[in-house]
Amino acid sequence: MIKAYKLVLSYLKETYQNWQDDEAFRQSAVIAYYSIFSLPALIIIVVNVAGIVYGQQEVRSEITEQIGSMIGGEAAQQVQTMVANANDQGNSVLAITIGLATLLFGATGLFYHLQQSLNKVWDVETKPSAGILKVVMDRALSLGIILSIGFLLIISLVATAAISALSEWMQEQLSETLVYFFYVVNFLLSLGTITLFFALIYKVLPDVEIPWRIVWIGAIVTAILFTVGEFALGLYFGKTNPASTFGAAGSVILILLWVNYSGLIFLFGAEFTKVYARRNGHTIKVSSHAQRSAAYLLQQQQKRKAEEEAIAENGHSR
Repeated sequence: MIKAYKLVLSYLKETYQNWQDDEAFRQSAVIAYYSIFSLPALIIIVVNVAGIVYGQQEVRSEITEQIGSMIGGEAAQQVQTMVANANDQGNSVLAITIGLATLLFGATGLFYHLQQSLNKVWDVETKPSAGILKVVMDRALSLGIILSIGFLLIISLVATAAISALSEWMQEQLSETLVYFFYVVNFLLSLGTITLFFALIYKVLPDVEIPWRIVWIGAIVTAILFTVGEFALGLYFGKTNPASTFGAAGSVILILLWVNYSGLIFLFGAEFTKVYARRNGHTIKVSSHAQRSAAYLLQQQQKRKAEEEAIAENGHSR
């Protein structure tokens, strides 16, 4: 038991050090900045994809409820307004075409910058020779992830509705104790959906080839941290209302704070995935269109030089 505790503590300590070294606070601030421009487009696409099966109004209400539970009703209303304004592109063919292109570019923009942050975690960068084709492929991958989010949302909504209906029936027909069982099932379903979401991002976005067994470990840890962090942030925002000092811009500031804190958790989970892979002897291959970053190569060169100097000094002393 003590060994397991020390092992977990050492994992977390190394993860935290890497998280600090890779400037997680600056990276999450960049993610938060771009999320403001990407969020309306992202929600519109997800609502339209999931709405095919479940109904757009139902999906929109669910998303608004989830956002409201995390950062408050006022901020959720602000997001609704942003989505409505972005969705109002006029009726002409040109306006619709421009609006659709803007939506796609805006929605994939956030995932592009998530990719850059993950590449920094894994010490890689895109080869200069990759050119415009790599950018197009990255945007296509981002769109694929967005569509996958819509699919996951459909499954989550259907399963949640079924569990809720069954829970109400059980409450009427049988003991209320069983209702708590369905609460646990609903929580595990939500945790599983978040895990799938993080696994998809950790596997697809960075320019490295990570085995699925590593991806799942990192995604599960991140999902647990995200769920705990979501609860803590809800309490923090509900008790302190940190955006109240910003007046009319308070809702936007609150959204930025929420995404910023969520980005910190996301990057911590990515660093944990890297630490877990290294500690367990898994070699992570760099994708064919990428290379080791200049900062990483310089760090390795300095490390080898320090080792050589240490060996020479020891030999000299003898």
